[in-house]
Amino acid sequence: MKKPVIGITMGDAAGIGPEIIVKALVDRSIYKICKPIVIGDAKALAKMIGILELDLRIHPIQSVDQANFKPGIIDCVDLDLLPTETQFGKLSAITGDAAFHYLEKAITLAIAGFIDGICTAPLNKEALHMGGHNYPGHTEILAEFTGTEYYAMMLSSPKLKVILVTIHIGLIDAVNSITSDKVYKVISLANTALSRMGYVHPHIAVCGLNPHAGEGGLFGYREEEEKIIPAIDQALRESINVSGPYPADTVFYRAIRGDFDIVVAMYHDQGLIPIKTLGIETGINITVGLPFIRTSVDHGTAFDIAGKGIADGENMKIAILQAAQFAKSITRSL
Repeated sequence: MKKPVIGITMGDAAGIGPEIIVKALVDRSIYKICKPIVIGDAKALAKMIGILELDLRIHPIQSVDQANFKPGIIDCVDLDLLPTETQFGKLSAITGDAAFHYLEKAITLAIAGFIDGICTAPLNKEALHMGGHNYPGHTEILAEFTGTEYYAMMLSSPKLKVILVTIHIGLIDAVNSITSDKVYKVISLANTALSRMGYVHPHIAVCGLNPHAGEGGLFGYREEEEKIIPAIDQALRESINVSGPYPADTVFYRAIRGDFDIVVAMYHDQGLIPIKTLGIETGINITVGLPFIRTSVDHGTAFDIAGKGIADGENMKIAILQAAQFAKSITRSL
């Protein structure tokens, strides 16, 4: 099977995106698994290579067919959107706007079939908004530009996988927006994603919303009975291997122990706290439901350390390799 082409978006260039990308791509073993290509600004990558004194060079290109895909040479679809005086660690409408256009270009390439998957370096939501793009984050941009109605954020680490029913909204809004249909669709997305990754009849656990999963209606407003249990019952009728709702204070431990392959969490922090507690450096973000694979590092732009040469590129390397692995899995399953 041919190696998949993975487009790596540079994210906000004032953050650690350029650094973690070059630190990941200095590892020549990546080129044995996939064909990486950066979508961003060549001069930002070159500047970082100079700071880190790495044995790499940049190959600016305008189209994927110009890429060499050779270790030691980073192919970069160069959008050339940044001024030379762009500073690390500085919130900027320019870098926020550029990050949006890197992703937009990657989506276009993926839809056209020039790349097989996307791996994203972090963008800064405030800078994104300053740049005129009022989205909560990568996931919502990807969904809108691909016309994807049903999608979900999945977080994956070596010991735990979590998928979210609601994503980047406040807690009160999250509770109000949860419906039985939405919970069912996320269960279904989890089943499809894990099946494509090679899991046989994956076991899916569903979190309750309230303490003790509502304790039979004693806590909350019967959200478990009205919004979650009907979704589980519908999935069971379709032979999906799902169970719950389970109390959130025990279900993640049970999943780490091996009882479940993935946990469906009801809101952002319910799912991300256990993943990040296990280690930010090993967790990656996967958007499921898109027409192509998308992975991302599970951390932000880290403006406080940007440009200092101390960011860890291991998470980006894992995200690139996972994008390649999942792209191959999806190809085999089609």
